[in-house]
Amino acid sequence: QVQLVESGGGLVQPGGSLRLSCAASGSRTGFGRMGWYRQAPGKQRELVAAITSGGTTNIADVVEGRFAISRDNAKNTVYLQMNSLKPEDTAVYYCNARPAYRPDINYWGQGTQVTVSS
Repeated sequence: QVQLVESGGGLVQPGGSLRLSCAASGSRTGFGRMGWYRQAPGKQRELVAAITSGGTTNIADVVEGRFAISRDNAKNTVYLQMNSLKPEDTAVYYCNARPAYRPDINYWGQGTQVTVSS
């Protein structure tokens, strides 16, 4: 049974930083693409950043230059470093992971709230 456990959300002032972590477990073949999505109230869920097991990254234009994604393959953990946070970054952030060799399957974390406010 695949599980994704997120941590690191919270309240931060504009211009501040947060680091999200997501530890994945339960896949016999390991994990391929891992990433972060977010959903703000009244909006659709959107991709924030993703990273393959080989380290290739895909960063959304709206966070390019402020956010960075990384992973530790040995720990099946993906990180999202968020700098220069803005109020519009406020959302529930969801971890996403796909089993290796199965890009058609998506697993989701429970979500962690990030609030950027003074």
